[in-house]
Amino acid sequence: MTKNIQIHIPGFPRIGAKRELKQALESHWRGETTAEALEHTGRELRARHWALQRDAGLDFVTVGDFAFYDQVANHIQLFGCEPARFGFAPATPPLQRYFAMARGVGNSADGDGTTPTACGNPACAEHAGQAEQSGHEGHHGAALEMTKWFDTNYHYLVPEFSPLTRFALAGERLLAEVAEAQALGHAVKAVLLGPLTFLWLGKSKRAGFDRLSLLQQLLPVYGALLDQLKTLGVAWVQIDEPILGLDLPGAWRSAFDPTYWQLNQVGVPLLLATYFSPLEENLSLACRLPVAGLHVDGVRAAHELTSIADWLPHHKVLSVGIVDGRNIWRSDLDAALAALAPLLAKRGGKLWLATSCSLLHVPFSLAGEDQLDAEVRGWLAGATEKLAELALLQQTLAGADTAAALQQSRDAIAGRRASGRVHNAAVAARLAALPADADRRAAPFAARQAAQRERLRLPLFPTTTIGSFPQTAAIRAARAGFKRGELDAGQYRGAMQAEIADAVQRQEALGLDVLVHGEAERNDMVEYFGEQLDGFVFTRYGWVQSYGSRCVKPPVIFGDVARPRAMTVDWTVHAQSLTARPMKGMLTGPITILQWSFVRDDQPRARTALQLALAIRDEVADLQQAGIAIIQIDEPAVREGLPLRRGRWDEYLGWATRAFRVAAGAAADTTQIHTHMCYAEFNDILPQIAAMDADVITIETSRSDMELLAGFGQFRYPNEIGPGVYDIHSPRVPDAAEMVRLLRKASAVIPAGNLWVNPDCGLKTRGWAETEAALRQMVAAAHQLRAEQAA
Repeated sequence: MTKNIQIHIPGFPRIGAKRELKQALESHWRGETTAEALEHTGRELRARHWALQRDAGLDFVTVGDFAFYDQVANHIQLFGCEPARFGFAPATPPLQRYFAMARGVGNSADGDGTTPTACGNPACAEHAGQAEQSGHEGHHGAALEMTKWFDTNYHYLVPEFSPLTRFALAGERLLAEVAEAQALGHAVKAVLLGPLTFLWLGKSKRAGFDRLSLLQQLLPVYGALLDQLKTLGVAWVQIDEPILGLDLPGAWRSAFDPTYWQLNQVGVPLLLATYFSPLEENLSLACRLPVAGLHVDGVRAAHELTSIADWLPHHKVLSVGIVDGRNIWRSDLDAALAALAPLLAKRGGKLWLATSCSLLHVPFSLAGEDQLDAEVRGWLAGATEKLAELALLQQTLAGADTAAALQQSRDAIAGRRASGRVHNAAVAARLAALPADADRRAAPFAARQAAQRERLRLPLFPTTTIGSFPQTAAIRAARAGFKRGELDAGQYRGAMQAEIADAVQRQEALGLDVLVHGEAERNDMVEYFGEQLDGFVFTRYGWVQSYGSRCVKPPVIFGDVARPRAMTVDWTVHAQSLTARPMKGMLTGPITILQWSFVRDDQPRARTALQLALAIRDEVADLQQAGIAIIQIDEPAVREGLPLRRGRWDEYLGWATRAFRVAAGAAADTTQIHTHMCYAEFNDILPQIAAMDADVITIETSRSDMELLAGFGQFRYPNEIGPGVYDIHSPRVPDAAEMVRLLRKASAVIPAGNLWVNPDCGLKTRGWAETEAALRQMVAAAHQLRAEQAA
């Protein structure tokens, strides 16, 4: 049997080995560097990343996966459908428009220079008309809504569609990148988001508008782009349709055949790519579509590979995503080879190998991790190491002598399985002895609410923030100095206590009702806790992109989780000693720690979640014992963790919400438990959110103009709620009138006595000037609402 085995990847991390893209973006937004300098950094990064792919032996480099902020935002510009409400002047440079959509325009307090309006007057009639036409009820310059990319921790910018949406090809940037790669001698596979997934991911503010109705005017624009890519000599175009892994309405499923019949007429070879989920009822549909090849997720849909190999016509390419693009663990190459061998035989020796999805979701490399525990380091693989795994699989299947390399892989896999550091007998015993009622508070919410109001004595529309305050240069310098040994523990503690005192003083001056300590001592809301828990290790350079320039460094959960000692009590008690106002204890919840970590794959995620819940429960008990009356257990990732198929929701939500309740279960009736959720659709899981039984939930609602809150009102959400009144991910500072308008919308669906006033999310990424300006307006808005209620 003649073998034709090719390797490629759906996408590569764009941030760079040393987060060069983050640094270049933030320098540009501060006005320190020009757009030309930013573009130069982009070209350098692309060239390096293509070279890595070529040097690893990949048959194509992937072009089109690079973005200065987000790949979906790229497509909004690519297809000429920037929302009219922004009022862009024709001469406004595309990059300036791009960042305006991502970050908002208007009252920028950080000098990022992204304020491209048509006439410079935000209140002009032209802008008002455009906002009305687009159906967006908020400020014309508000950033695009942001939400999670399927079930990942990556955030994409949501396209806005309306009956007036028009498409026009603006392919210069993508075509220029193709030309760059070709000039460097690379064989190019371009990547595009498919038209149906692009429309699915968007939203319309117009009730009843079906965005699928835009498909027929969008397809000719796709066709024109494919034609230009064909003219440039692109070998393949990967066209991503991950919504084939979802439960699709009939009309959307029916649209695939005519869509791809039309696109296939262009004649450029199309590789339809799906990932993150099994195809299930869409399996035969995906296999019969008129495309030249099909890429499937061989990690999450391993059980479907045999069926796909049988259903897919033999003249089509089958690309198997056999190396995990979502997790950091080294591949079990023997298991991969065992899965691939029968597929190779079924396909007559012709097979493509790839990562399951884009490598955007894993660290760039682990090559420089010289301080990482050596044993655990051998169990891990970043993006560049996964390229090497693909090459090794290709060589082995092609008959090359790879025995030594395979043995090294076997030794690492066997070492992890046999390691005595993975399992903790005390943790197992505690789980086994956990009482059945460990996830229940002593009294129902109504009784708790009365007890908490008696204790806290808060005004109507109490004001607070979500938890973090600006991580200033001084804070970062102190943390870095402590890590380098330039500050001893006492000096570092003194520096952090001074920052906490400053945050408390600022909040009291602003008139906030419930304060936070600001989290100066925390590098990241998950990493901070993981560093103090057993069963975790950390990389130094394992950054992954969350959105824009925001990067996170997920912990690695390799073993059983336990809390050796208190993690937050001293800092919180110190902050409470500085004020007579309530001080919130700030914790990250078990599901968010789970979702935002690289999680062990040798036991069910539910078991790891329960171990985390018990660790947080111990912290709740200690904070309460220390006199802290309000404890926030953040769970922004609960919605993100939902399986993409609804049939699996109940099982997940059962163990996920129980984990939260176990974490909060140590709280007395008079201790108020808050939670926070952001940047996700919650309306379809409101019963389960209510079942978490938090006394107060704060949610992101400003980018959706309080749209998300309507579901809470219809559901008659029983507990207290704080809908975010301004978007912290944008530098613009809204005025009090804008927040009052949002709060009036909120009070129309939620009883005023149950409403809190707060920003959308934590303020870590903002500067103090804009933070104080925005919070001052927020407090003024709360006071106005109190006056209206009293009148």
